[in-house]
Amino acid sequence: MDKILRFFSSYINVFKLNDLVDIAIITLVIFWLIKLVKETRAMQLLRGIIVLFVVLQLSDWFNLNVVNFALSKTIEVGVLALVIIFQPELRHALERVGTGLGDIFPFTNAETNAEETEKAITEISDVCQSMSASKTGALIVIERKSRLNDIFATGTKLDSIVTKELIGNIFYPKTPLHDGAVIISGNRIKAAGCVLPLTQNTALPSELGTRHRAAIGMSEQSDAVVIVVSEETGKISIARKGMLTRNYDRESLHRTLQKLLITLPEQQDKRKKLFPVRKGDK
Repeated sequence: MDKILRFFSSYINVFKLNDLVDIAIITLVIFWLIKLVKETRAMQLLRGIIVLFVVLQLSDWFNLNVVNFALSKTIEVGVLALVIIFQPELRHALERVGTGLGDIFPFTNAETNAEETEKAITEISDVCQSMSASKTGALIVIERKSRLNDIFATGTKLDSIVTKELIGNIFYPKTPLHDGAVIISGNRIKAAGCVLPLTQNTALPSELGTRHRAAIGMSEQSDAVVIVVSEETGKISIARKGMLTRNYDRESLHRTLQKLLITLPEQQDKRKKLFPVRKGDK
């Protein structure tokens, strides 16, 4: 017990303002990590790691040398194992950080033409309404800042304008590409028949099928907007940031896609003020 009291008193005596800032930063990082892994398979592992560190510290305080040595060596080897096992989760975390920085410091000056985007949104909304009425299953991924080249590679590469006729033909039940996802990037259909990562969220309703789980999984690993048309019910849903919103009709889908995909003029003006285009830039 004396060792525990000395441990805390040694820190209290030298506690300064920068230590408070240190603690605040670490608290925010821990909170962010917990929020990131919540409802995933990593959450159970995180609880186990916390228990291990608590037991490790207790073994040091109570002079349990063998336990302390065994846990120390286990943790040293375990860090490398965790990096290998949870590579997808780590990649997802870094992509989210990169996406956040991209909002503050854009790395490209390319702006998608709003008029072309509006045309693509209209075509997507029209075909989703049609597929909803006929209960034709569909999965449409609209790329945003996160690049989806690895997803392109899982399907058949295309490079065509977005039309309701082409999307409807792709998802027609007897065509070879209807089971996969269509990827739209830069207002063009880049690939079809693509395989998406399934979500690891175990708290989803059992009524959600593979398409919906793939849509959520894709939205967890990127900032893409994913549209799902249910083959069983014909309902239209949107997956974004790991969340699924359902029961869209043609008009509500159109409005939502406009909000998510079109940069409004006032936002463009604000961005130009923050990051003015220098003379000679293209």
